Amino acid sequence: MSDDKPQLYLITPPVIDLDLFPTTLARVLEAHDVACLRLSLATRDEDVILRTGDALRDIAHAHDVAMVISDHVLMVERLGLDGVHLSDANARIRKLRDELGADTIIGAFCGTSRHDGMSAGEAGADYVSFGPVGQTALGDGQLVEWDVFEWWSEVIELPVVAEGALSVELVEAFAPITDFFAFGEEIWGAEDPVAALAKLTAPLR
Repeated sequence: MSDDKPQLYLITPPVIDLDLFPTTLARVLEAHDVACLRLSLATRDEDVILRTGDALRDIAHAHDVAMVISDHVLMVERLGLDGVHLSDANARIRKLRDELGADTIIGAFCGTSRHDGMSAGEAGADYVSFGPVGQTALGDGQLVEWDVFEWWSEVIELPVVAEGALSVELVEAFAPITDFFAFGEEIWGAEDPVAALAKLTAPLR
C-alpha cells in the first residue's frame, strides 16, 4: 500500500432504529472523514431494508461517502447504492461483475484466508476484507494473522480492509499494512460513537 494512512469504513448495526440512528450516523460522518458505509442488517424484511437503505443513503451521499449493502445484490440498483459487499466471496464475483458493470463496487469478505482474498481479486473484486483482527466470542475463534496483511501489502495492489473487534492497539499495529479499517459494533455500542471512533483512530492522527 502507499504511504497514505488507512481510510475509515463503517458497518451499520444489525438492527437500526430509524428514529435515532440516522442522526447518530450524520454526527459521525460530520466529525470523521469516512470513505465507505456498509448497510449490514440482520433482517430479511424487504420493506425494512428499503426504508433503512433510503434513509442512510441520503446521509452517506450528502457527506460524499460511498454506500454498499451486504449481500443483497438486487438492492444495489433499487436503492441507488454504490455497490455490494459479499459475506461469502465464492465464485459469484465474476458473474456479478458482468451483471453490475465496471463502476459498481464489489467487496468480498475473505475471513482469514489469503487464498480466498487472491481468488476474489482475480475474479474482479474491488477490495477484500479480512477478519476478525481482534479477539471475539463470535465465529470459530480464528483470527486473521498480522502476517497476512503484511504479505498482502507487499505483494498485492488490491485494497484490503481490516475488520472485527478492533482496538486502539490493533489499529496502531495494523495501520502500516492495511488500506481501510472497518468499524461497527466497536463504536455503535458506545454512549458517544463520535468520541469512540476518535479514540479508536487516534493512532492514525
